[in-house]
Amino acid sequence: MFVDSHCHLSFPELSGRLPDVLQAMSEADVHEALCICTTLEEFEVVRSVAHSDDRLWATVGVHPDSEGVLEPTVEGLVVAAQDPKIVGIGETGLDYYRLGDRSVADMAWQRERFRAHIRAARRVHLPLIIHTRHASDDTLAILKEEGGHCGVFHCFTETERLARAAIEMGFYISFSGILTFRNAQALRDVARMVPLDRCLIETDSPYLAPVPYRGKTNMPAYVPYVAQQLADIKGVSLDTVARATTENFERLFSKTTRSA
Repeated sequence: MFVDSHCHLSFPELSGRLPDVLQAMSEADVHEALCICTTLEEFEVVRSVAHSDDRLWATVGVHPDSEGVLEPTVEGLVVAAQDPKIVGIGETGLDYYRLGDRSVADMAWQRERFRAHIRAARRVHLPLIIHTRHASDDTLAILKEEGGHCGVFHCFTETERLARAAIEMGFYISFSGILTFRNAQALRDVARMVPLDRCLIETDSPYLAPVPYRGKTNMPAYVPYVAQQLADIKGVSLDTVARATTENFERLFSKTTRSA
């Protein structure tokens, strides 16, 4: 069985056909999925989706790229996380890819938002779902300054150096459909290095559909294609990757404890 550790079932590309998406999950042997929150305005929808099916879980957080939205507070995140369906904080982190005419110094608001998520995660003892893009050094520095935590660097596309540093801090590394892209050899090299007991798999749907569905709307049913690519990279069976990544997900997100 497989787990999609990061998807956006609340987004309009998927929310309008949720029964079909869930049916496809079952047919693909994907037995659970984590629905990621990107704004506080979206949170009630994300939570409602998670409560609609026993196979679904959710997070609370504000994506670093989300501007002009409600800013999270530590207390607000802590309160939202009391729902037993909420098993993580995020997605959060830093993204300097779209600076435009701004400087890194101008992104102080993003760094403060990240700190709020880390502090909330430590308060409620839930893992962080981290998005980092072109901001590796600041991401690591802030995590260290805040005393570290556990979690996952999702949809990983950064360097082997960052992957090693994240693993040393106790984080997992999650790979998406990008792993299957023809031009992603550098990422496959990173995946080869990451120990299997630190790997997760995801779709980040509705985006980044893996080959052979690249360019189409992604959904959790396609996560086995990511697993197969990871198995090929590591020279192990698909079943080995499915079992390991599922165990890793359950260990990190402690679903049994949360739903008791």
